[in-house]
This record gives sequence, C-alpha cells and structure tokens, in this order.
Amino acid sequence: MSAQLEAKNITKRFGGLEALRDVSVTAQDEILGLIGPNGAGKTTLFNIICGFLRPTSGQVLFENRAIHTRRTHEITQLGIARTFQIVKPFTDLTVLDNVLSGLGCSIYPTPRAFTGQYHAPATIKQARALLEFADMSKWADTIAGNLPIGLQRRLEIARALATQPRLLLLDEPAAGLTAGEADELATLIRKLRAQGKAIIVIEHNMAFAMNLCQRIVVLAQGVIIAQGTPAQVQSDERVINAYLGH
Repeated sequence: MSAQLEAKNITKRFGGLEALRDVSVTAQDEILGLIGPNGAGKTTLFNIICGFLRPTSGQVLFENRAIHTRRTHEITQLGIARTFQIVKPFTDLTVLDNVLSGLGCSIYPTPRAFTGQYHAPATIKQARALLEFADMSKWADTIAGNLPIGLQRRLEIARALATQPRLLLLDEPAAGLTAGEADELATLIRKLRAQGKAIIVIEHNMAFAMNLCQRIVVLAQGVIIAQGTPAQVQSDERVINAYLGH
C-alpha cells in the first residue's frame, strides 16, 4: 500500500539558512508525531506540505499526486487541512460561523462565493454536527475571540474538519493546555483516527506526543535524527542529546 503522504528529499533554504536538508517523511493511516527542539524545521515542513512555502528541492506527493507546486486552496480541496501553533480563529465571528467558513471552502475560488447561502439549513446542520463531534455545541453562538485557548484549539480542529480532509496536520495542538484539557484533546484526536483520518502532530509536550502517536519522527537542525515507535525514540541517544544539548 502506497503512502498517503510522501515528502521526498525536502530541502528548504532561506537565503543562507538551511531550515531543512534532504528530509523524507511518509505518513500512512496513523497518528504520526513530528518532534524536535525549537528551530528544528517542523513547522517549515508543515508549511511546505500545505503550500505556504515551496521547497528549494524535493517533492511532496499526496495519494500519488505531486502537490508541492500547487496553491494552498488547491491542496485543501485535495484533502489536507491544518491547524496552527498560534491559534487563528476568525475572532469576530461566532463559533458556528467559523465552522461554516470551512464548509464553504470548496466554492471560495469561484463566483459562487458571492451568491452562496452559507446559512442554509443543510449547511448549518453540518456545522452543528461538527461542533457536537468536537464537544463544542454549547458555545455555537459565542464569539470565537472570547473563548479560552483550549476551546479555540478545539474550534480550529472543527473548522479544519469542515473542509473534509483525509489528512489532518496539527501544529502543537496541546500548547497552553492544562493536563485535563490535553487529555480531552487526545481523546478527540483518537476519535478522528478511528474515523479513518491520517494525522500528523507537531508537539513539544513529550508526554502528550508519546502517549498519543503511533510513530515518531525526530528533527534536529533541519535533518531527521531518529524515527520509530515512541519507545524506540525515547531511548535513542541521538534524541536525548538533541534535547539536552550535548
């Protein structure tokens, strides 16, 4: 079975800075963890997968189609969605309208964006179902900017799900959460995996990543230094040295 996502020999340079060097990552039907110290290149790799950045060299394949030259909205329409390390809800809109914005993603690049009825009963029903799945129904009419960080992170996931992704990229979803909120978020991510979605998680919370992810890839200074099961990665001397600065 071919990999759902395959990043092949990705190098990314910003002037004289080499953020990624010959990085290859595959993600199949799993929860894959992408970890490493600050500045390791994790978010840069996400930005390349999603079309925010073009690789200096290398390619990204999704379901055997090259996507590294496609625009961001095209990649979303192909079935990849993401959340952000710094949450980016539409702060002046309600929680429900944030999710409705995701449901309209397929028509934004077309003239239908000027005439589409986003508050049609069928669309609202879809949005409310996603909020119920994310355990956010009670906040449907709340202005998103008024939510605490834990709920904003769940809202970002619900909005991403509205684009109907098959691959979901989560950039530090547990950042700023209490232990209880992180446990609830892990439960939600496992529910998504049970629905058949492939998931890649960037995470600095090691306990969260090791308990959640089925496989881990470790980046340091733009290169992969280890990969394997959580148990294999935790005992790898290169990983220990990278985090301890040896």
